[in-house]
Amino acid sequence: MLVPRYLEGFISQDLESKMVLVAGARQVGKTTLAKGILQKEAAGLYLSWDNRADREEIRSARWPGGEALVVLDELHKHRFWKRWLKGEFDKHRDRLRFLVTGSARLDVYRKGGDSLQRRYHHYRLHPLSCAEIQSGARPALPVPGAELSVPRKASRETVDALLRYGGFPEPFLAQSERVLRRWQKERLERFFREDVRDLEAVRDLSDMQLMADMLVDRVASPLSMNALREDLEVSHKAVSHWMTILERLYYAFRIKPHAAQTVRGLRKMPKAYLGDWSLVPEPGPRFENLVASHLLKFCHLLEDAEGYRVSLHYLRDRAGREVDFLVTLDRKPWFAVEAKIRAQDIDPSLRYYREKLRIPWAYQVVLEGDRDFVEKGVRCLPASAFLAALV
Repeated sequence: MLVPRYLEGFISQDLESKMVLVAGARQVGKTTLAKGILQKEAAGLYLSWDNRADREEIRSARWPGGEALVVLDELHKHRFWKRWLKGEFDKHRDRLRFLVTGSARLDVYRKGGDSLQRRYHHYRLHPLSCAEIQSGARPALPVPGAELSVPRKASRETVDALLRYGGFPEPFLAQSERVLRRWQKERLERFFREDVRDLEAVRDLSDMQLMADMLVDRVASPLSMNALREDLEVSHKAVSHWMTILERLYYAFRIKPHAAQTVRGLRKMPKAYLGDWSLVPEPGPRFENLVASHLLKFCHLLEDAEGYRVSLHYLRDRAGREVDFLVTLDRKPWFAVEAKIRAQDIDPSLRYYREKLRIPWAYQVVLEGDRDFVEKGVRCLPASAFLAALV
């Protein structure tokens, strides 16, 4: 069963003028998305680099006659894929449209030379979110810089299901602990055995896997690369290289502290989160990871689809005052978010930073609570309502 995804309309529109590259984590739904778009075309072709027969078709450039959409899956595993794709696009752009998907960051892998600059649009596909599940395939984009439009009705059950099963389509749609356990095991095995091996030169793969396991217990805390280096007894260069790989392949992501002249902050140590928050065992960090993933998806869509400069950070100063998230627009604060499992009062750090940095909007997002109120410029509301206001 093909599930419509939130990027479908944006991609279809962009394919009229340029090729489109779609990257995302393994099993996040890239192939499903591409086939859903392909099904609506009068003529088209799907080829995967992971299939031996399809590889020969790609190398031979046997394209359909007439106008058609060509979907090329996992093409980044082709050593000179960018140079090859540039040539094919320039040669056939009058009649063929190209949609390329891959489980690596297609905008940073440059094995093979010529840049595709000005020839493509790039999208990052994220796991399912509250808004996507509840509002369908084409999200209503927010007005940049404005207050979020919080829906009157939101589903707590959706938040609970996402927390329990994660946002990847297969385990979420199955709603089964057994399916989730088997899916996690098989996905991680293939991630290290295939994705990392195919794309990166990693000599100590077992140590890298051990570091990935360690990240699970470091979610939502400042991430010290030096501490990881000491625990693993390897070089700082190795740890930094492995972390970069995990980010490129969407296993994890880091958010940096926001640097502001009015706040003496700790500006060098980021916080780490996982692409699959269902791996995080503790309720507090898992919920914070869920919120972080929703906010990152929100920022990436505004950046990829509309071209806005939107970034995700957190706030922390030398006195230990911390706010979980700050979304910036053109490097200026847009809104701050503090995630709480339960809370009766507004967090003092959230009030402090709102006044200190003149943040236009501030939200305290509570998982176990149904109150929605504003106090001293900070809105406290249920997580189900806040997350449904994103994308």
